[in-house]
Amino acid sequence: MHALIIEQDSWITLMIEDVLRDLGFSSVAFAVSPEAAIASAGQHRPDLITAEVRLGAASGIEVVREICAGKEVAVLFVTATPWEVRKVDTGAVVVPKPFCSATLKDGVDRATATMTMG
Repeated sequence: MHALIIEQDSWITLMIEDVLRDLGFSSVAFAVSPEAAIASAGQHRPDLITAEVRLGAASGIEVVREICAGKEVAVLFVTATPWEVRKVDTGAVVVPKPFCSATLKDGVDRATATMTMG
């Protein structure tokens, strides 16, 4: 399975990657900008996307919507601003920062079970 992590903080990216690899994801791509995320998703269709809501001046929610348009992809927002995801009702799973491995694993399980951004 392939995952795409959209996150600007390298420390958080590494934590998410460790959890995903523990859960059996064999390949993981990383993106720190909307452009890189869209390009990466175009090259390798991710089974799961984890994303921060705030990507500088861009919206992680809008980036994920663009990537997922017409596709069924599991989405997990890992963010310090969970209310931003909830107020637009994306249907995606949200894990608030700070998080622990168990919370992230639970979020991945819930996201892969629902696959709502398609």
